[in-house]
Amino acid sequence: MDRVEAPGDEEAMPPSPLLAEARGLLPGIVAVRREIHRTPEAGIHLPRTQQTVLRALAGLGLTVSVGERLSSVVAVLEGAAPGRTVLLRADMDALPQQEDTGLEFASQSEGFMHACGHDTHTAMLVGAARLLAARRQRLAGRVVFMFQPGEELSGGAQLMLEEGVLGDTEGSPKVDGAFALHVAARYEAGTVHLRPGPQFAAADFVRVTVRGRAGHAAAPHKVLDPVPVACEIVQALQTMMTRTVSVFDPAVLTIASVTAGSTFHVVPETAELYGTYRTFTDASRQVVRDGIVRVAHGVAAAHGAVADVELVDGSPALHNDPRFTVGARRAAATVVGPGHVHEMPHPTMGGEDFSYVLRRVPGAMAFLGACPPGRSPATAPDNHSNRVVYDESVMAIGAAVHTAVAEAFLAVPATEARLFGEGADGIA
Repeated sequence: MDRVEAPGDEEAMPPSPLLAEARGLLPGIVAVRREIHRTPEAGIHLPRTQQTVLRALAGLGLTVSVGERLSSVVAVLEGAAPGRTVLLRADMDALPQQEDTGLEFASQSEGFMHACGHDTHTAMLVGAARLLAARRQRLAGRVVFMFQPGEELSGGAQLMLEEGVLGDTEGSPKVDGAFALHVAARYEAGTVHLRPGPQFAAADFVRVTVRGRAGHAAAPHKVLDPVPVACEIVQALQTMMTRTVSVFDPAVLTIASVTAGSTFHVVPETAELYGTYRTFTDASRQVVRDGIVRVAHGVAAAHGAVADVELVDGSPALHNDPRFTVGARRAAATVVGPGHVHEMPHPTMGGEDFSYVLRRVPGAMAFLGACPPGRSPATAPDNHSNRVVYDESVMAIGAAVHTAVAEAFLAVPATEARLFGEGADGIA
């Protein structure tokens, strides 16, 4: 894939007028991103991040509200004429990990880091709000800007839905379509990647506690050691996955943590397994759930032990609406050129709680390539790495793509039966 040029490198592809305008806003977008990056906050309560967003949106003539149970921001832009409503979303929360990037604007909050690019998502959506506010007179309908806390395991999207971000409460505009972007260091900078149908997996969690009898390690025959039982459960779970889950409906189960005991000569009473399973359909999700319970209980019972199984639902699988995806691809191509918009050959097993939104309204999520200069996408530190770095120049592209998708969606009159992307040609 060819790399879309950075600002100032105009030989590869002349910028669209919209992209040129977005690049003019890039210094302000970068400033917002770096302010958020320096002071990362995790979870659903992000007071400093919320205030940064509110300051960045001031003066744009938006109707702004904040969440009651979380530090969300919802801003509504009314167009000059009536029409449909499109939602654009950015997540704002960071991860509980130490940053090791060496950036001059690196995290100043010990043990927290924007390692998944949510700071860039927020800054790009601020940029889109500024672009669209300047285009208010040409818009028929409205744009809802959804700034969401708590994407990383905290249920932020669900809470915002419960508080009416989709127009479920009286006086709120009902959302007709939704779009989001996610940066990825493993894609060439400036490229856009998405696919119709499943794009992210359901991200669920499992904890198995094996209970035995504690005692002296020198006399294992007098105790009931939970450690080998736990190890056998791990192995049996992998066999279960390959023999009960259809290869045509893939699933992944990873036990990422095994903990037991506190010293070398005491057999502990319990051993704990903690992990995640990822699926794309409700059918395979249930097969895996049933299999975990059956295997854990059965293996433990075979050794005279007991296994307690806790299954915790995470976000469901994210499915892009096929017609909306076509429309989004066409809109993105007007910004970066058709040769830089790619259909993903397969989905990712990563989780994304924008899925809650897309279960309620048609829409799509796309990846925006952000591999940093001088690095190869094949080897660049990936999302969630303590060393991940993103090419900040692509934030202008992200703001422009958000804007292009919103304008294209609102250009379809609400009175017409056809949908966004319907009848559109695909992009190679």
